Amino acid sequence: MRRLLLAAAILTGSAIAAPASDCRDLEYQGNDYTVCAVDLTQEDVRLFLNDGDGDIWGQFRKLDNGLKAKGMQLGFAMNAGMYHPNRAPVGHYVENGKEEMRVIPNAGPGNFGMLPNGVLCLNDGSAQVYETLRYAEEKPICRDANQSGPMLVIDGALHPRFLRDSDSRYIRNGVGTTEDGKTAYFVISNNIVTFHEFGTLFRDALKTPNALYFDGNISRLYAPELNRHDGGFPMGPIVGTVVPADD
Repeated sequence: MRRLLLAAAILTGSAIAAPASDCRDLEYQGNDYTVCAVDLTQEDVRLFLNDGDGDIWGQFRKLDNGLKAKGMQLGFAMNAGMYHPNRAPVGHYVENGKEEMRVIPNAGPGNFGMLPNGVLCLNDGSAQVYETLRYAEEKPICRDANQSGPMLVIDGALHPRFLRDSDSRYIRNGVGTTEDGKTAYFVISNNIVTFHEFGTLFRDALKTPNALYFDGNISRLYAPELNRHDGGFPMGPIVGTVVPADD
């Protein structure tokens, strides 16, 4: 029923009520996804990398426990972009107003360097995905920001290098934002998909004018309402909502 309700809301163009992060399963064009819809006017979405001692959070459970020590907890979370072996972000990273890594504007190896790539910019009440060169030119103020790549959707168009008949298939995750910046859709595929299939979901089903790829193969989701807690090796940046801890 949860899957049918979300699919109906998306495909009919009706609004998805999201007073909190609302994670639901969605089948689209033969592929299975989990979509977490976040209303930025109601929810606090943040990026996390290190704890107060400078150690990498690395795991959803460790981060959740750290928040609970302050009377908060994770509402949902997922890995938020590419990182080096030491878990440091590959590209631009800002957390709570502090820049940890500069913008990387040039092309390079791997998915991150497949230009155009982009930056997720988070503020209280809004979220936007910017193409990297536009971000560097406009210099928006972001409380939290993370660069990843490639872009999935750029101003309503799929990334120009995505091939419909590609044989590159992975579990993938990413984020798309509405034009007004009030809603963000954090998505993970539950089966292996191509970049073209993943980008098409954001463009045609979620109708986000801009969307950004986080990662593939190691993609993970924490969604308590779905009894889902994906484990694995320690991660780099994590994105998630912060909510009051349960009594």
